[in-house]
Formats: sequence, C-alpha cells, structure tokens
Amino acid sequence: MNRISLIHQAGALRSYFPDSEIKRAGEQYISWTGVVKPSPLSEVYTLRLEYRLGKSADVYVIAPRPLQLAPGKTKLPHVYDTAKQRLCLYYPKGNEWNPGMFYVRTLIPWACEWLRHYEVWVATGDWRGGGIEHQELDEKDTINDVK
Repeated sequence: MNRISLIHQAGALRSYFPDSEIKRAGEQYISWTGVVKPSPLSEVYTLRLEYRLGKSADVYVIAPRPLQLAPGKTKLPHVYDTAKQRLCLYYPKGNEWNPGMFYVRTLIPWACEWLRHYEVWVATGDWRGGGIEHQELDEKDTINDVK
C-alpha cells in the first residue's frame, strides 16, 4: 500500500475546504478542522480529523457539543466515544480505509453519511446507518494500527 503524503492530504483538504484549519507535523501527524452540512436540510457541523503515522484516523464532531440524543437514549450510536463524539466510520479489520486513500474521498464523506443517519436517529430513535456493533473504547484503548 502506498501512503498518500500528508502534504498532499493537506492540499486536497485545502482545495475542498478552503476555510478549514489544517495543522501538520511533517509526515507524522495531521489535523483538519472544518465545517460540513451533510444535506440541504441538515444542521451545520464542525468536524476534526486526526491522523498519526501508523495509526487509524479519528474523526470527531466538535460542534454542536454535545450532540442531541434520541428520546430515551443515553449514548450516541455507532461511536467509539460518546463524550468525545468520536465517530465509528469504518471497520479497521475490514481494510475499508487505509492511508493510501484521500480523506476528502473517504473519511469526510463517510462522516457526513454518519451525520445524516444520526439526524434520522434523533428523530426516530432507530439507527439505520448499519455497521458492526461494538463497545465504546476506554480512554486507554485504541483502534488497531493501520498496516
């Protein structure tokens, strides 16, 4: 697998989201914070994507915070961490994402899809976004490293 360099990832992010904030530490780390509106009827959300070399990428909903819960629910569906609003967008062991893929073509559209399903969930209480059931990760737990 050929990894896309973080400078190229940053360039693609800047071209798709010119008003976003990008921080990069060479080829070791990148952070992107940007605003998305998943559909014409959607709210506006601020997302943060973080990637460290050799690790899985993480995507968080930064605003609104906290995300509204569906009536009668105590936690967000299909997340790694409700408090941090860390989204589960792909199955790491399923090789659905790897660092050879552009964030603007995978993780960010997947986060927008998650948000569309989230909005339906808030209205209905029924998560229709699919995915594999899992527990939220403890603070010390991490997702498997990307190979």
